[in-house]
Amino acid sequence: MVDSAYPELKKTHSMARKGRPFTDYKPPVAAPVWDVIEGFGRFHVLVSAIELDVFDVLDEMGPSTSDALAERIGASPTHLATLLEGVLALGLLDKHRGRFELNDTARRYLVSSSPASMAALIPVSPGPLSNWTSLTETVRNGMPSDPIENDPASFYVPLVEGTFTTINRCAQRADLQLRYSALDAPRVLDLGAGGAPWAIAVLDANPTATAVVNDLDGVIDVARRKVAERELDGRCEFRPGDFHEIDIEPAGYDLVVLGHICRTEGVDGSRHLIGRAFDALRPGGRVVLGDYFVDDARSVATHSLMMGVTMMASTRVGSTFTAGQVSEWLTAAGFEAVRLIEPIGYQQVFVATKPVAVTPVTAKPVSPVERTTPDV
Repeated sequence: MVDSAYPELKKTHSMARKGRPFTDYKPPVAAPVWDVIEGFGRFHVLVSAIELDVFDVLDEMGPSTSDALAERIGASPTHLATLLEGVLALGLLDKHRGRFELNDTARRYLVSSSPASMAALIPVSPGPLSNWTSLTETVRNGMPSDPIENDPASFYVPLVEGTFTTINRCAQRADLQLRYSALDAPRVLDLGAGGAPWAIAVLDANPTATAVVNDLDGVIDVARRKVAERELDGRCEFRPGDFHEIDIEPAGYDLVVLGHICRTEGVDGSRHLIGRAFDALRPGGRVVLGDYFVDDARSVATHSLMMGVTMMASTRVGSTFTAGQVSEWLTAAGFEAVRLIEPIGYQQVFVATKPVAVTPVTAKPVSPVERTTPDV
């Protein structure tokens, strides 16, 4: 019943209903909730389109009807038409006069032959899908049911294949700020290198450079193949093993790369790797630490926050860190001139320099943790 003192108010705005009779109450929209509900389907629509070679075939055929695409791909015309409409809804295809065609985003990021292609990355980027369906139990128990550390090679091989193009493009663009191409015979140490996108970028840009590439047995074979494909193997040494434990020459490198490996290692493991990088560098050498960094309030950098959930869902100690944390760790290890760059979108990289006159840093020793290394 409407309060008789305020006959003009709607029933839903009365004191009995809302307690704020003078406020025009408007409920929030449900769009964010629907976005989440549809998110699962959106991911699988895109993955299915990639697996069916929709983008590559459209790149080859040009604007086409769904029937023509179905005949070429070997799919049900009715079902493919529905899938294409889903891709259209994602904004990853255009449609004009009944024909589907690539838009600029699809042509750049979803065609497999594009130099910026993310097609191989997309299916593997969430980690094992089964861990997402058991996320509730992971939160309750404090451990994923099937952490990737149980069988790292089977997870990381397709992952580092998928991430190579993006990270290599980031490394190439970073030369505009790092100028590693201008160094005289630099020696590079790439820890947890995956497919070695950073080492390859340096070797490509600087014909006097040499590199030591590290990753786990099985995973390091990806780097061997990619280096050989570019005929760079004469300047590259491969050193398989756990990056917390392998032998590293002290003060022997001009550049040490920690590319998207810290977030699987937790705080202690990350600080241990930063310390190893410091010890491995010559005075004046630089560490390059790439990852997805969260804002200090842990509330704004949505991509990095969700990456933290991904780590929690599939690793034992993985997490994302704030830029402030990493900056403090680098400084505490003895680095100076710490700066954060973003060579390409969503790919941030810390760069820090080992002082020429090194002041000994007293730090509590950190025990290595079991090694896990993505190159995302």
